[in-house]
Amino acid sequence: MERAVGERPMDIGWGPPHRRWGGRVALVTGGSRGIGAAAARALARDGHRVAITCRNDVSGADNVAEAIESFGGTALVVKADASDPSAAAGAFAHVESTWGPVEVLVNNAGLTRDGLVVRMKDDAWDEVLSTNLDGAFRMIRRALPSMIRARFGRIVNVTSVSASAGSAGQANYAAAKSGLIGLTRSVAREVASRSITCNAVEPGPITTAMTDALPDERRAALAAQVPLGRFGTPEEVGDVIAFLCSDAAAYVTGAVVPVDGGLGMGR
Repeated sequence: MERAVGERPMDIGWGPPHRRWGGRVALVTGGSRGIGAAAARALARDGHRVAITCRNDVSGADNVAEAIESFGGTALVVKADASDPSAAAGAFAHVESTWGPVEVLVNNAGLTRDGLVVRMKDDAWDEVLSTNLDGAFRMIRRALPSMIRARFGRIVNVTSVSASAGSAGQANYAAAKSGLIGLTRSVAREVASRSITCNAVEPGPITTAMTDALPDERRAALAAQVPLGRFGTPEEVGDVIAFLCSDAAAYVTGAVVPVDGGLGMGR
């Protein structure tokens, strides 16, 4: 099932003055809120046409698309479950029939099913790995043929500081995010000769619905560990993602870029 929001042609000169790189077709998975929504807005401000996938939160994705259109951008909402093996084919087919081949891919879709390893059920492990890691693999596999033909592509995978540091109660999530780093670097090596870059961003504590649900004392303890002394914002991560998708980042590939307030420095 797919649903498009009103699409509007771009007029020359729309948008904020910092729009520099645009004109490409971008696909952001998990774009209905948080980091995915911020990345979609940042890419649209850079002039890209942005397709946003969501699993269930269609109204949230619509809100992001409407925000993009409010400053003159072009957006498309596609309902797709990253854990579904057929989702990548359906999402790409819809975007390609609307705009043409996807040139910029941001893999942000993810979920958590927390629990200590000793009590973790197989389905909690499988669902997180299927969504957070397998989904990204399938999206990349579907994106690459047209990128290879065009000899251009930008792929950014959203991982987490837990991939490097581990996270008690989140072995499934940390394993999936760590796997994304290996996937990122392997893809980067495979397609670099075709002028396709593949990078990852590694957010630290970010203000999202997930962290808003934490008890105040837990949030305070997390912020205290960060050298900058605060949580980051989705926009701060989204701007780094947009840079990695830009022409200015053409010589950056296989990188894992921390956006963590200094939390992981020295690793």
